[in-house]
Amino acid sequence: MLFSTIGGKEIVNLNDGSRLGIVAESDLLIDEKTGRIISLLIPDRKSLLNFFSNNSAMEIPWESVKRIGTDMIIIELEDDNKKKHTY
Repeated sequence: MLFSTIGGKEIVNLNDGSRLGIVAESDLLIDEKTGRIISLLIPDRKSLLNFFSNNSAMEIPWESVKRIGTDMIIIELEDDNKKKHTY
């Protein structure tokens, strides 16, 4: 699958139905040795609205991706598994 085919899809958490972002606004963390995707880095929506805020992102492990559909990507992620990163 090409990254361009999932570019505009919404990312939705199966556990609570929350919308986390759009893949086009996200980054991928890739293992340089194997070329495999490690995780999705989704920008924090609060930082998108605040120009002067720190750039932070939520890291979603690729194993949490359960289904890639025509309009959205379904992930299964508990609150305690969400990691925040600042870049």
